[in-house]
Order: sequence, then structure tokens, then C-alpha cells
Amino acid sequence: MDKIAIVILNWNGVGMMEKFLPSVLQYSIEDGATVYVADNASTDNSMQMLKEKFPQVRTIQLEKNWGFAEGYNKALAQIDAEYYVLLNSDVEVTHHWLVPLLEFMDSHPEAAFCQPKLLSEKDRNSFEYAGASGGYIDKYGYPFCRGRIFNTVETDDGQYDYTTKILWATGACLMIRSEDYWRADGLDGRFFAHSEEIDLCWRLRIMGKDGYCVPDSVAYHVGGGTLPKGNPMKTYLNFRNNLTMLYKNLADDELKGVMRMRWFLDYLAAFQMLILERKFKDFKAVVKARRDFKKWKDDFIDDRSFIQASRSVENKDIQGFCSFSILWKYYAKGIRKFSQL
Repeated sequence: MDKIAIVILNWNGVGMMEKFLPSVLQYSIEDGATVYVADNASTDNSMQMLKEKFPQVRTIQLEKNWGFAEGYNKALAQIDAEYYVLLNSDVEVTHHWLVPLLEFMDSHPEAAFCQPKLLSEKDRNSFEYAGASGGYIDKYGYPFCRGRIFNTVETDDGQYDYTTKILWATGACLMIRSEDYWRADGLDGRFFAHSEEIDLCWRLRIMGKDGYCVPDSVAYHVGGGTLPKGNPMKTYLNFRNNLTMLYKNLADDELKGVMRMRWFLDYLAAFQMLILERKFKDFKAVVKARRDFKKWKDDFIDDRSFIQASRSVENKDIQGFCSFSILWKYYAKGIRKFSQL
């Protein structure tokens, strides 16, 4: 059994791997990790490049593009390790980045997952959108981070350089105990991509496990490599999967009120896209996301029943699940920094 398996899920990412794999290999193998690349049936020369330039990398060839969620499930099922590190191909790691994460997890058995401080690879003094310094959600399911609220990303001045509990860790760089990953049935493959790591982390928190950001570990992320911001498919997946995540994880006394408010807020966002931003395709993506959620909601009844039956802590008692509306704080109160919340 490996102590740590770093698993990069690849789909046509030969350029990113050529750029960032050297840092992963240089700064991970020295600390005892095994590096894997699981390929989602790429049509570029990713696998050939790995054989020629990085023969020390172990490869897993998947038969088709399963997406982020199910692709990782398929790959991790073939890896025997105490800890998995899910790492995007566009992440640059730093010297001894694994040590703080591993030492923390080894000394905190109640922790199921953790993440490093994630900074922007392009603007290295700023947090990165996808994970910053740990993830939270508000009462209506909108995610935000220490260091990023909606599209406002903070400069890293060391203001969040302390380890703390979080609700979710970014899938761009996520360390998780393998036993906890499978105990929670892994990522939900039906999501394909987007919100799947939030859903998994939330399920683990409901089960009574903890999650942390450990900012002594630092990594740099490009972001937006597969579905860039502004892509209507990204809009669709974000809305559909977020609604599904809420349906699965909200308690009975929370669900109805939140879903009613989300109906209003989602259509408010959709018409803003249409009228103010002239983004007709994004408007259609939101409408389709809501329609498709309504169609497939019944497919998640068993999931919801299992999650609620396994609940050992109420959402209101989970650090990282916030009782306020981040929309109200941001747009009505003008709050732009996590430290102001």
C-alpha cells in the first residue's frame, strides 16, 4: 500500500502536464508519494508524452471520458493507498508541500480531508478562485472561500495563515483518507463535473468527520483549464449540480424553504444574464439546469435517505456551513473580504 497517492486526472492536458508535472515529481516523490496520471480517454498525445518524458509516473488508462467525478472514482478504485491527493494537471506545487498536509492528517484522525493554501499561478500574490484558503457555503448553498467571495479575489497578505476547519476543500488539490472517501461512496459520478467535491466534503462533515485548510502548505493553480469561466456548459453544471447537492444534504426542516428561495434567486440570476449581460446562452443554461434537476431529482431519493440516516451532526453545527446569505452580505452590505463576515 502507498502512503500517499497523488492522482492527476487528465483529459487532453498534455501542455499542462508538460509544464507542471516536473514540480509535482520533484517535490512529491522526495516526500514518499507515488504519482499517478489517470487518463480520461484523451485524444491528444498525453499518454505517449508521459511514457517518453516522465516514465516514473504510473498511468491508468480509462476507456472513455467519465468526467471529473466518475473518472476519479474509476481511477482511485485501482489504487491502494492510505491517502489520496486529487490534483489538477494545472497545479504547481512547492518544496515540501506534502509534509504539512500529511503531518496534520496523521495527527488528526478525526479529519477526513484537507487542502493547502491555493494561490493564483498567474498572479502569485493573490488567492485562486477555485479554493483559496478553504471553502464555505451559505444558507442557500452558494459557495465561497477564505480569500474569495463570488468573483472578488483577495490578495494574500498572510491574513488566513492559520489552520482552521472548513466545509469543503477544492478538488484542484484535495488530500483525503481513502477509507473516508469510500465510506462516503466517493464523488457523485452523475455530477460529471462541478460541485462534486463540495458535495463529497459536505457528506463527510454530516457523518461527523472534519475538514481543514492547512496553509503551511502552498500550491499555485491556473484554473479554468477544462471549462473556462463564461462557458454555458459550466453555468449549466454549476446550477444543476448545486441544486442536487442541496437536495441530498439539507435536512428535512431546511429543504423546502431553501428550495423555494433558490427558485427565486436562480431565475433572478438568469434574467440578469439575459437582460443586463446579454448572455442568452447562459440564460438558457440556467433554465435547462432547473428543468433537468426537476426531472432527475427522484434519482437521488435513495442518496438523500442514506445521507440523512448517516447524519451525526446538524448542518447548523458544522463549521463552514453559514447561517447567513452571502448574496445579501456581498450585494446589499458591500462586503468583499472573508475577514469582514
